[in-house]
Amino acid sequence: MRIDKYLWCIRLFKTRSLATNACKKGQVKIENNNIKPSKEVFGNELILVRKNQINYKIKVLDLPSSRVGAKLVDLYRKDITPKEEFERTELLKYSKDYYRKKGTGRPTKKDRRDIDNYQDDSIENL
Repeated sequence: MRIDKYLWCIRLFKTRSLATNACKKGQVKIENNNIKPSKEVFGNELILVRKNQINYKIKVLDLPSSRVGAKLVDLYRKDITPKEEFERTELLKYSKDYYRKKGTGRPTKKDRRDIDNYQDDSIENL
């Protein structure tokens, strides 16, 4: 089975074209080698997939005949991704988030005054 089809069948990617593009961009590796989307997958291989800033490690257990349901995915793959990968994304999320929540819109009057005061202070220091 092709690697792009396998990744789509085990529901790692929503569409097969997304899996193909990930292979072309070098985000999918077998034994630390970049691979093409047409690479054949066999049992007991270790696949490294970089998706959403997480390096997933997947061991191939079996090859499905077609796309499988979410409950049956674990019959065909074993996820051996270290927990540190997920913890690192949590830290990234906290570092990007600041006092104002995402999507709250335009700056408030207080925010605007703070920005103006900061700009005035920087001009005076020149």
